[in-house]
Amino acid sequence: MTSPAGSPETTATPRPDDFTDVDDVARAFAEHGYVTDRRLATTTFVMSRLGKPLLLEGPAGVGKTELAKTLARATGRRLLRLQCYEGQDETKALYEWDYGKQLLYTQILRDKAAELLTDTTSMAEAVDRVAEQDSAFFSERFLAARPLLEAVRSPEPVVLLIDEVDRADEALEAVLLEMLAEYQVSVPEIGTFVAEHAPYVILTSNNTRDLSAALKRRCLHLFLEYPDAERELEILRSKKTGLDDAAASQLVDIVRGLRGLDLRKSPSISETIDWARVLAVLGVTDLDAAILADTVSVVAKYERDVERSRAALPRLVDPNATVPHPHDHDHGHDHGHVHDHGPGTHRHDEDTGGKQVRAAKDVPGRHDEEYYGQRSSGSGEGTAGGAREIPATTRSVTAAQGARSFANRGGPKNSARRRPV
Repeated sequence: MTSPAGSPETTATPRPDDFTDVDDVARAFAEHGYVTDRRLATTTFVMSRLGKPLLLEGPAGVGKTELAKTLARATGRRLLRLQCYEGQDETKALYEWDYGKQLLYTQILRDKAAELLTDTTSMAEAVDRVAEQDSAFFSERFLAARPLLEAVRSPEPVVLLIDEVDRADEALEAVLLEMLAEYQVSVPEIGTFVAEHAPYVILTSNNTRDLSAALKRRCLHLFLEYPDAERELEILRSKKTGLDDAAASQLVDIVRGLRGLDLRKSPSISETIDWARVLAVLGVTDLDAAILADTVSVVAKYERDVERSRAALPRLVDPNATVPHPHDHDHGHDHGHVHDHGPGTHRHDEDTGGKQVRAAKDVPGRHDEEYYGQRSSGSGEGTAGGAREIPATTRSVTAAQGARSFANRGGPKNSARRRPV
């Protein structure tokens, strides 16, 4: 619906007939493969009844974008998506004028424009005559609608997904405010477009920056976190990955263990689903550390994360497994020690004579006399430890040397050294 600038505007009204209650939301979503908990189903139902935008925040891969897609499928509405990015301006979000089309029409109507100006006698009169035709070129015919304006102008109700709004600049947030508050878009050259049917608006954020209070105030808010093990397993089953239940349950526990590591990016639910499909394609029925290490890059996308995940997989697969120690290696020789990797232990085997070897290396007299920075007097008496004692020697300082060091210092307050003359 279009209203001229300055005229009374109608307000879009929500359609409360999409869902009957909270349980209906959960059932409708489950039919389309999206498993919700009570909190998520309740928030979605409230959004549909109040006609308010819903802001979903949380880590990447927990189902924020998928919720908007499922909402569109469950209600039969068309999905419009605005993917946000840094440097995006209002022309990519609201509308822009189709200058190419305007120029083409101008060229085609050039003869008609000449006829229009034939009876003008001055430049000012010609300019005024052309200005009277502005509405012909600044009309809906030449208006290129972007997702926000398209959602408002749509004759049928739609779902509008504003994805990763935290990646956009703050200036774009200000552009969104009118749309989120009134479901309307103002075009100065034409007027104000008001939605006939209030769209379902879903905004998602990965929390890369804080959103403005003005934007949050206009939205319902829900923070989505990784689900518990039972619900994640239910999600995995609903996707029909081909992995049997026992392996799927074990995989969920392993992924949850990986999320507890200090990773740059924790595995998302969608990546867990991908991992299950990869294992199913490989025909895996019994998960072991070797096959998981070969395929862990499905969920670990940085080299450091891959290495840390591989190191932790044996323990996550079998908590009682013995993890090889970094010092365990075979070079064809014996280091004279063994490691015991029980909790909090690290012992040396006394039978190898390790202590005796170290004690022999610690004998002060095993190096020559200049190793310790001193010279012996030439003969050392035996000590109780069997080592030769190296007596300290004292160097004598001549009067000339002392004079050069202290003569011209100027007292303790003057610490500058002067070269001798």
